Amino acid sequence: QVQLVESGGGLVQAGGSLRLSCAASGRTFSRSMMGWFRQAPGNERVFVAAISWNGSDTYYADSVKGRFTISGDNAKNTVYLQMNSLEREDTAVYYCAAAPIGMGYKYWGQGTQVTVSS
Repeated sequence: QVQLVESGGGLVQAGGSLRLSCAASGRTFSRSMMGWFRQAPGNERVFVAAISWNGSDTYYADSVKGRFTISGDNAKNTVYLQMNSLEREDTAVYYCAAAPIGMGYKYWGQGTQVTVSS
């Protein structure tokens, strides 16, 4: 079993920054794609960013390109999402997820709330 715990959410003014962390524990997959998703009230959960297991490849939703950066620290089993130039539209619950090879995003964290005020 894999446990994912997000942290770093909070309230920030538009234009500000936050860094989310996702700490993985339990059985650790050395070759998992790690991703961030978000869900705003009344909306479906959507993809935000992902990073390959070795950090060589990153992927972003168009809405966050140039503002968000995903990174990982394998020694700490932690994935980060640096969010800059935050906008009100970024307000959502942010979830971390792990996708072992060939399995899709099977493991999910509990989510952390990000609220951007104008």
